[in-house]
Amino acid sequence: MNFKWFIPFGILLLLPGYIYSQFQLEQAFPNLTFTRPVDLQYSPDGTNRLFVVEQEGIIRVFPNQSQVNSSAVFLDITSRVDDTGNEEGLLGLAFHPDYTTNGYLYVNYTATQPNRTVISKFTVSSSNPNVAVPGSEVIILEFSQPFSNHNGGQLAFGPSDGYLYIATGDGGSYGDPDCNAQDLSSLLGKILRIDINQPSGNLPYSIPVDNPFASNPLGYREEIYAYGLRNPWRFSFDVQTGTIWAGDVGQGLWEEIDLIMKGGNYGWSMFEGLHCYNSPWPCTQPCDSTGLIMPIYEYSHSEGLSVTGGYVYRGNQVPELTGKYIYADFMTGKIWALSQNSTGQTENTLLLDTNLGISSFGIDSDSELYLCAFDGKIYRFKSTVSPINRIHPDSPTEFNLGQNFPNPFNGETVIPFYLNGDNFVQLYIYDIQGKRVHTLIDQNLSGGNHQIRWNGSSDFNSRISSGLYFYQLVLNQEIADKKQLLYLK
Repeated sequence: MNFKWFIPFGILLLLPGYIYSQFQLEQAFPNLTFTRPVDLQYSPDGTNRLFVVEQEGIIRVFPNQSQVNSSAVFLDITSRVDDTGNEEGLLGLAFHPDYTTNGYLYVNYTATQPNRTVISKFTVSSSNPNVAVPGSEVIILEFSQPFSNHNGGQLAFGPSDGYLYIATGDGGSYGDPDCNAQDLSSLLGKILRIDINQPSGNLPYSIPVDNPFASNPLGYREEIYAYGLRNPWRFSFDVQTGTIWAGDVGQGLWEEIDLIMKGGNYGWSMFEGLHCYNSPWPCTQPCDSTGLIMPIYEYSHSEGLSVTGGYVYRGNQVPELTGKYIYADFMTGKIWALSQNSTGQTENTLLLDTNLGISSFGIDSDSELYLCAFDGKIYRFKSTVSPINRIHPDSPTEFNLGQNFPNPFNGETVIPFYLNGDNFVQLYIYDIQGKRVHTLIDQNLSGGNHQIRWNGSSDFNSRISSGLYFYQLVLNQEIADKKQLLYLK
């Protein structure tokens, strides 16, 4: 997050004119309003509750129901949090994987006297699941902050290893003047990884034995998992693959998206994005990318000014976005979908251009995606799942047919759909006169998310004419749904 100036954010504005305009946002909880929400999490205890972090030092809890009328204060540590700087405050929340049994939650906040980042543990009340005990705080890790900006703040538990991952900024100011991001004796400008289940000596945590600098003799901080970052404002794990995606806020020209690898050096302040950074500070090093991990995508400040990292979408309500990394720009309100194929090629799609100050993303227990905005509201993508037309109403089988993307298209389009179980599936293309022009699927498929590509060809491999067409999905010859698509040569 890089709040360079104040912008009043008001009512959601969706600008027309994009071919991807079938994507829309809606207020997820229209009766709730928050103050500078910077994080959204769910607790892994099966209660279907959501928790919103307010930057001043409050965490609010409420049931995940769209018409909920109020939220409760889950934790209030405003007296301990220093939020005087625009990027300071309570910045992150993570629930222990065994939260159901131990009731532990972890927070990341900035404090003063001295200026520092605090990572600490709290425990939920034994008598009220909607209250964490303020007096239960156990400080896990602290480190100094030389300036008020670039504090990182994300916390997350690794889905496969159970370790706690922590994002830290480079310490702030301009151009990393203290050279922290490349300094392996500093915790700043890094992704850290610690084992909070195993204390070690006087520390309430231990170092995972496979951390890249574990047991090194050079004085490098063993907590470091990856380094060379400026201000990683939000990283997340893909719940399906475990891949770590991060948005790293740029300096003056470029914003970047990174895939975080163990031991990786991401180049700051030698590089800003894919470009040499000509820093005026003494830590400038030769512009050599040897041994560095470069971003998989960057965008210039003609497109946006402060990246907000998001999530790979794995929900069911917007199947067109399945497998795509959804992220935004805080200053411009633009929202994109980024995908990478097996050869490393990326495709970036502008989904929406809004006037929202999108500060963070979050997911619920069903992996549905939410956006936190500084107008005080929580947003989500409006579902593109269509009602089902039943040929035989008594049939219990159900499915979701999504809108093709891109639409209109020239070259190739993708038709997404979701099956609740194993079914015999037929997917047809019809012209506007109702004539079948192509059969895309005619076989048994397993349940789950599916995508089928179509290049505008007919059953005879000839190119169809430009115009309006329909695609219809039929399950077990009993239920069907159809949507329009537009083909442009």
